[in-house]
Amino acid sequence: MIRRFGSPPEAGRIYTPRPGAYAILPREGQLLLTVQMEEQPDIQLPGGGIDPGETPVSALHREVFEETGWRIASPRRLGVFRRFVFMPEYDLWAEKICHIYLARPTRQIGPPLEEDHEVIWASPSTAADLLGNPGDRHFAGLYQRLLSGP
Repeated sequence: MIRRFGSPPEAGRIYTPRPGAYAILPREGQLLLTVQMEEQPDIQLPGGGIDPGETPVSALHREVFEETGWRIASPRRLGVFRRFVFMPEYDLWAEKICHIYLARPTRQIGPPLEEDHEVIWASPSTAADLLGNPGDRHFAGLYQRLLSGP
């Protein structure tokens, strides 16, 4: 069973499965995050949907580059969670199945390709507070605990 974060599914509503790949991206003590500038800015782990025929890792590389302008290396899977949300950009009720990776940002090629995205850097503890959804916050907190050791 995949752990759920956020609201439970609404009874009678049909949700479309929407798998995605997202990353914790540490560099020099900070995490690379993206801000999706909508009506309300939403701070997120970089990543996004896995297209048909695409692997989670290839989607992760593509999405991180589109949202941040950065190339990444050495992705390692940390876990998965799901959440039930409305995605207004697709007019879709979705069960987002979020595969979370730890990867290394290696080189900034340019600004984000997606016009409504901006990059920010934050310490792991600040990121765990800033991230807009509880699943992202959970994995940022997990990363922070991994840094602290047993």
